[in-house]
Amino acid sequence: MIFETRCAGCDKPGSAICTTCRFALVGPPPRDQAHGVIAAVPFTGRARSIVLGMKYRNRRAVGRHLAGLIVNRLVAQHAHHGIDVVTWAPTSARRRRERGFDQGELLARSVARQLGVPCRRLLERDASPSQTGRSRAERLDDAPRFDARPGIDGAQVLVVDDVVTTGSTLRSAAAALEERGAVTRLATVASTPDSRSATVLAFRRRGASHAA
Repeated sequence: MIFETRCAGCDKPGSAICTTCRFALVGPPPRDQAHGVIAAVPFTGRARSIVLGMKYRNRRAVGRHLAGLIVNRLVAQHAHHGIDVVTWAPTSARRRRERGFDQGELLARSVARQLGVPCRRLLERDASPSQTGRSRAERLDDAPRFDARPGIDGAQVLVVDDVVTTGSTLRSAAAALEERGAVTRLATVASTPDSRSATVLAFRRRGASHAA
């Protein structure tokens, strides 16, 4: 059986991200929000399709390109200097089993390679449920909790994730690292605009009649 590569944004046969979708990712970055997380693109349009394609359609090949967007944004803000190590906010164990990978880890390892710094798993997540599909209020009221590994006192740690909505997950991850003495920076591929409704739209699998 021959498996055909298709664009994660528009499903066009060819490369992992077609030329049209690459151009769609070029534009003004999201406006700064109260959560303070650095984000490369708004979580809308083709960018949303590509990120969700990576997560739910196993389009892992786009991870390197999306990581490059994070790195470019860090460089534009002069926020890449002094980073000692890159890590990620782990997804829930159930989500990792379902997908076969952790999208945060995929992005973090590629960001670290592009920055020329180590990537290490520094956080362990508790058994709290995934934030996917939850309202903003639910995300803020019941953020996942993390434990950070020791040995990072004084380290400049970049925490990477795919999408930020309220920032509750990344702030929780940062708090755990800072308890160990680390200094944190937070970055994602995309940021959900303030104008979106309180409920994050669920991704619909191709051909499915209900939200995944």
